[in-house]
Amino acid sequence: MCTTFLLTEIIREFSELDVIGYPRLVRLNPQIPWKTRGNAALSVALGRGAGQKTLVGNIAGRDVYAFAKGKHAKATGEHMARAESLLEKWAVRGEKMTNPGLVIFDGRPPAEFYWRAVREVVPIADARKLASRGFYAARGNGRGLVGACASVAWRPRDRTWEVIAYRARKKWGTPRRLVPRSVSAMDRAFPSTFNNYDHVEDKVVLMPGSPCPILFGIRGDDPRILPNAMRALKGEKGDRWFVFESNQGTDDHLVEAKVADVEPFSSATVRGVVASEPRTIPGGHVIASVRDSTGEIDVAVYEPSKRFREVLRRLAPGDRVVVSGGVRQKPLTVNAEKIQVVKLAKLVRKAANPRCAKCDKAMKSEGRGLGYRCERCGAKSPLGSGTFEPIPRALTAGWYEPTACARRHLSKPLKRTRRNLGRLFD
Repeated sequence: MCTTFLLTEIIREFSELDVIGYPRLVRLNPQIPWKTRGNAALSVALGRGAGQKTLVGNIAGRDVYAFAKGKHAKATGEHMARAESLLEKWAVRGEKMTNPGLVIFDGRPPAEFYWRAVREVVPIADARKLASRGFYAARGNGRGLVGACASVAWRPRDRTWEVIAYRARKKWGTPRRLVPRSVSAMDRAFPSTFNNYDHVEDKVVLMPGSPCPILFGIRGDDPRILPNAMRALKGEKGDRWFVFESNQGTDDHLVEAKVADVEPFSSATVRGVVASEPRTIPGGHVIASVRDSTGEIDVAVYEPSKRFREVLRRLAPGDRVVVSGGVRQKPLTVNAEKIQVVKLAKLVRKAANPRCAKCDKAMKSEGRGLGYRCERCGAKSPLGSGTFEPIPRALTAGWYEPTACARRHLSKPLKRTRRNLGRLFD
């Protein structure tokens, strides 16, 4: 159904306990073939809060605060039974991909488990073994335990936040109503937020397309401004909201790899040289190959990425690039999320054939791959002796990414970096 909504229900159920730190929303390996739509996992620390507190949500008119620190409650079987009853209530029955997992730990599992879950395929048995340190419940094949454990194991190196507003129950499954101009205006007014509105495609991005309880989600680098950004939107009003700490937009899923080491179901960053002329295949997708010292691999940008395809299309053999993206199994391909053009090859075209030194007449080509010959005196000139001029390139060195509507949850937007941005020329 919706894992983030379930967590708000858990927080409401355990209202006698304080929230310690922001609730957490982590996205896991986006290349897992059996993943849920967003591959999200949620967790929250509960206990007795201490120190400064911050407003992090509201449920049915009741404000929820999170404390900066505190003492975690000791996990009990009663806690597990209460949480498990909510899982039973809200899980959607009969869905093949619904395999929820729930775990309560007294302490954090090793961070290494999170890094495996965001970058690799983790066996369910490994998650069950880890979950057995605490109380746990699993439905279906138990794969949800991987996410549950990973969310608690996460220790951020980089982080963002997201405020999620939820719809009134009677509106679930009906069209969402937000004023697009208010989304565009909010996006410009709150520059520390990202992926709200696609100004190139003129499209609202922050609303999901599924019939889930979420009305919208605003992601950003400063959690303090997110409630104000939320209130700037016009249209349908939600009946609850929460701010989550998240790994979205952090590139945690990416691993630097040589071509020979790239594996299916992972996400890699590959550095190399363009080895083939880009080609457009049926469906409007663009493919080129990149080579390093260990081998060669195809890179693809698909039709839904729209103008981002032009970056790949305008590359040429000899260009030095860095490509980041998910790895498709068959055929083994890097589906590009970001491309850095490091250095453009110098391309030239022949402007004129050489002139005969004796006759001062333009010489004629002797054939493809051969030199030139003067028709009057028979003098010859080697291949490459004509007059050449540089070919202007339709792009510059720098970083490129898809427009907002085609970005993945984990992919770090270029606005969150201080990277040199490239430019396409029409």
